[in-house]
Amino acid sequence: MSWIKPPIKAEIGIIGGSGLYDPGLFREAKEYKMYTPYGLPSDSVIVGEFKGRIVAFIPRHGRGHKIPPHRINYRANIWALKTLGVERIIAVSAVGSLREDYKPGDFVCPDQYIDFTKRREYTFFEGPTVAHVSMADPFCPELRELVVKTARDLGIRIHDKGTYVCIEGPRFSTRAESRLFKEVFKADIIGMTLVPEINLAREAEICYVTIAMVTDYDVWAEKPVTAEEVVKVMQANVEKAKKLLYELIPRIPKERKCPCKESLREALV
Repeated sequence: MSWIKPPIKAEIGIIGGSGLYDPGLFREAKEYKMYTPYGLPSDSVIVGEFKGRIVAFIPRHGRGHKIPPHRINYRANIWALKTLGVERIIAVSAVGSLREDYKPGDFVCPDQYIDFTKRREYTFFEGPTVAHVSMADPFCPELRELVVKTARDLGIRIHDKGTYVCIEGPRFSTRAESRLFKEVFKADIIGMTLVPEINLAREAEICYVTIAMVTDYDVWAEKPVTAEEVVKVMQANVEKAKKLLYELIPRIPKERKCPCKESLREALV
């Protein structure tokens, strides 16, 4: 696989989810319209400097939330970040809760996921080169530890483990499905955008961590919520996420000591 280098380089990538369309970190930033073998990313990539680190940002759904989860060009997004030189991705996502104690307003740093998507493009390796990357431990352990510690230092309520079940969308679950995910699969949170983003990052040998922001309880709980309530929680979550990113980015070491950087060593066939 060949990654064509653009004229600018970034170390850290942020993929913003629902509500986070601008990280609000950069004093000066430039936008780059990036072309990939898979088409255009969700939006122009914003690249800027923050506390001595060069950071690239992509709004996953595009600015204005124009792209539904099942139509996101995940391969183009990851390809664009890889060609910029990104070695670590911090992905921010809004999720529903499958547990009573994972409350709206809480953050979760998941350590596992279950894939219930159906029609997405899951790999860069379509042949003749084939790769079977290990996803036994899908999230970067180094980044997960930093996210949890930084959140707790800031007084943000965060759960340091959780299984994220990723569904196709754009519809939400039925009550039967929600109970299945909660009671049978023992998942903790539910969303629509983790897969194949995380798979592709692993194939690109990029470290990946998710900051999952709980907006409401999924329908298993039978606790009706209004759109107004969800928006209010989401707005508060986004502000906390920005504070977390502000403190987290300078703490990320420049040298990677995790296994993510060698994901393809034993994966290529």
